[in-house]
Amino acid sequence: MRLEYTGPQKRFRLEVREWLAAHVPKATLPSFDTEVGFAEHRAWEASLAQGRFSAVTWPEAFGGRGCGLIEWLIFEEEYWRSSAPLRVNQNGIFLLAPTLMEFGTEAQKQRFLPKMATGEEIWAQGWSEPGAGSDMAAIRCTAQRDGDHYVINGQKTWSTRAVWADWLFGLFRSEPGSQRHHGLTFVLLPLKLPGITIRPIKQLNGLAGFAEIFFDNVRVPVENRLGDEGAGWNIAMATAGFERGLMLRSPGRFQQTAKLLVKLYQQNRERADADPAIRDAVMRSWMGAEAYTLATYRTACRLNKGAKIGAEASTNKIFWSELDLLMHETAMQILGPQGELMARSPEPADPGNGYSWLDGFLFSQAGPIYAGTNEIQRNIIAERMLGLPRA
Repeated sequence: MRLEYTGPQKRFRLEVREWLAAHVPKATLPSFDTEVGFAEHRAWEASLAQGRFSAVTWPEAFGGRGCGLIEWLIFEEEYWRSSAPLRVNQNGIFLLAPTLMEFGTEAQKQRFLPKMATGEEIWAQGWSEPGAGSDMAAIRCTAQRDGDHYVINGQKTWSTRAVWADWLFGLFRSEPGSQRHHGLTFVLLPLKLPGITIRPIKQLNGLAGFAEIFFDNVRVPVENRLGDEGAGWNIAMATAGFERGLMLRSPGRFQQTAKLLVKLYQQNRERADADPAIRDAVMRSWMGAEAYTLATYRTACRLNKGAKIGAEASTNKIFWSELDLLMHETAMQILGPQGELMARSPEPADPGNGYSWLDGFLFSQAGPIYAGTNEIQRNIIAERMLGLPRA
């Protein structure tokens, strides 16, 4: 496959590169899993929106540029190359927004998308429950219809960004007695409503990146439903397709990590070459990042021709999550014991580019779990793509 960019695409890349060079904060922002860092990342989202770079593929009426997927991939490559801050509103912009574009009413798009683009409203994800992790069809949290409201009861857990987020999108069982994929409804709700209790969950690094949420007779207007009542499963699967297949993990992220890994290897080559497997892992990481890039461009071209993301999104999810593990495990092998030092240590394992390999390593451990465990993804591939019998 040979990539060739058009003149307008090359000019767009230059515009993005120049804007980021002028606006990316010189100092690394605190983690958005802290209250201060969350606020600073929210302000960064507002800065992106002012430059109309918050959501380049959205229609201009909602704060975007009306760009195509190829331009989005170009933007992401430049974004990660510039070491710009992580996107605190990725749940909204990359997952909920495409779902709203497809299933939302015009009033819902007008209400939610502009404030999502500016960071005024940050979104959390409400899928998992104590008894329904990767198996979302086992959801028990209920949304009982009461006139023009739903009354929500139950619990969600592992809700990303929920500690300081403003809104949550989630799946709730609206039909009493329904089983599995039936009787589920997709609901959008503010996290400040009476009856909601949020308890932070600490990650491996000690920061509260997740939360468990308890609902006690929480009243949500029916107008906050996305799509038809009982049609939530199909809508949620569309959202999961965006998460696994294209929008959440762009190739630029892994290309940049691969470049940093090569640099780390070169800086520590004498020690790294003591184990020949390390050099091989560095090469496989680089090739994997390039392969993922080409595969994603191919997917984008297919989507531009009217195709849909289907079960093959599961192959993408497995590939990028295991690639992320490989790159960070290789970096930790190169760094040795120093790699275990936290960023606040006197001599952190920082190769001088502002990237924490330890933080990346810890986060990569979650890759095979979030967006549906890789075991579940392999079941989907076996059943829906290969036509194998259910075990």
